[in-house]
Amino acid sequence: MSGKITVGRAVLKIIESWGVKQIYGIPAGSLNSLMDSMYDEQDEIKFIQVRHEEVGALAASMQYKFSGNIGVALGSGGPGGTHLMNGLYDAREDRVPLLAIIGTRPLEEINIDGFQELNQNPIYADVSVYNARVAYAEQLPKIIDRAIREALNKRGPAIVEVPVDFGWAEIEDDAWYSSASSYREFETPPINQGDIQKAVELLEEAERPVIYAGIGTRGQGESVQELSHKIKAPIVTTGKNYDSFDFASIDFMGSAGRVAWKPANEIIDEADTILFIGSDYPFVESSGIFDNKKFIQIDIDAGQLGKRRAVDVAILGDAGTAIREITKEIRAVSDSPWYRASIANNENWRDYMTRLETKEAGDLQAFQIFNAINKFAKEDAIYSVDVGNVTQHSVRHLHLTPKNLWRTSPKFATMGNGLPGALAAKLEFPNRQVWNLSGDGGFGMVMQDIVTLVQYQLPSIHIVFSNEMYGFIKREQEVTNKNPYFGVDFERAVDYAKIARAQGAEGYTITKIEEIDDVFKKALADEAAGKTVIIDAKITDEQPIPIQTQYLRLDSMKYSEGEIKEYKDRYEAWDLKPFRAFLEAEGLKSKTE
Repeated sequence: MSGKITVGRAVLKIIESWGVKQIYGIPAGSLNSLMDSMYDEQDEIKFIQVRHEEVGALAASMQYKFSGNIGVALGSGGPGGTHLMNGLYDAREDRVPLLAIIGTRPLEEINIDGFQELNQNPIYADVSVYNARVAYAEQLPKIIDRAIREALNKRGPAIVEVPVDFGWAEIEDDAWYSSASSYREFETPPINQGDIQKAVELLEEAERPVIYAGIGTRGQGESVQELSHKIKAPIVTTGKNYDSFDFASIDFMGSAGRVAWKPANEIIDEADTILFIGSDYPFVESSGIFDNKKFIQIDIDAGQLGKRRAVDVAILGDAGTAIREITKEIRAVSDSPWYRASIANNENWRDYMTRLETKEAGDLQAFQIFNAINKFAKEDAIYSVDVGNVTQHSVRHLHLTPKNLWRTSPKFATMGNGLPGALAAKLEFPNRQVWNLSGDGGFGMVMQDIVTLVQYQLPSIHIVFSNEMYGFIKREQEVTNKNPYFGVDFERAVDYAKIARAQGAEGYTITKIEEIDDVFKKALADEAAGKTVIIDAKITDEQPIPIQTQYLRLDSMKYSEGEIKEYKDRYEAWDLKPFRAFLEAEGLKSKTE
């Protein structure tokens, strides 16, 4: 004969059965029954008490991005739940499974315009793949189990609204179950060999092929590079797939667009054929980046094929499998002036980045901080990167390999995700070194939760690139606005090291290049000793070099000597050359003339 269990405890056991190790949130009256149950389950599942629900939701979203384990966040009825929204939308836009449990008043108080009572279900309709208010207490375990299953299956946030009294109800111990052991991922669809042959034919006809490697190639870097070498096609990647390739690989041209490398933008402009793999690049239509090129698309989701532009060849299936099939069938290219010109252009760009990074004196810039990270970080370090100029700097100056993990908020692009991501990463990978790289704009949104990392003894290193402005937005105003900059500069400097120490962390400030190594050595010693560390890097207010082709001013066939000098002087780009120079050195003509 079975015993009794509270509904709240049954819910937690179901959540545990899906591999969840922690729940992020803030306690509240509308969550009290769940908190009561968490007391009983605290040896099995950890409650991470954040200082702002947004941090909890962003941590839950970033957790899946780092580890593949679904995150769970709590929000009280009314304001606690609405505070979760930013993290929920981050998860929706990146197709990240997430469970959010929203509290509400006891059942008998619903629909009487009570304290903190909102009509919550419609609020979460847009952000969710599953959205339900539990109707009666005995239903709650089943709804939670379904919500997790729906979140994983449909890849997005599942929202469950729970009247607070339901968690205290008792049910028979055998009246609930988990479907975790029954859950299965979809089988990868078989590759259509006819589509592979069409792609091979188009690539063999190409004179200037480029591989555009999206998130679908994560974990398939070696296969992509094998194809690249065989057909002499340089590799461009999306920013969020940056860590799938070894920075040292000379055929790796970085990402395209604004948060990008110069060679990536230039070779796409000059290409005649794009192999577009596992990507939903959101600027295709607005930028016209792939116009007038043959376009081969590979995606595991049939709904993505042709989503962004007309496709010459569509391949449905796993990216790695499709790449290897193409590699097996395609003829090798022994020599390619296009490939040699691309490599030479890439070397010129890399020399430029290295020269900025390795300055030994002068005003402190972001570049030298990244050089120190590259020098001091462990080879399998994890990076949680905030949104803004720091994102752009990181994809240019952080030397990664597939041993690293690099994650951000790529599509929703919410500021403030760096610290929550570091929190989640350290909980998921306690034995790996974790870095949070944030601008002072993003860090200022979430810095209260440094104390959360201290409280749970999560050693990590947080670098604040402090230039007293919203730098990324300032650059946008420079390009688009008629009036001078407005609303983007900070009127007062902030001492982030002092704020760190006030929360129990270690804090350091760097103002000169010459101080970097000493501070980094101290910070790493502190981190190794189990401490949370903040480094306030007081960098200059210089903007990263704009390298979208409409702003790139290097080519004497397009710009005057004065325009080129002004551009090079501003960005210290005296040795940087246009791609045209390398094409002509190989006997090729630029298509953009």
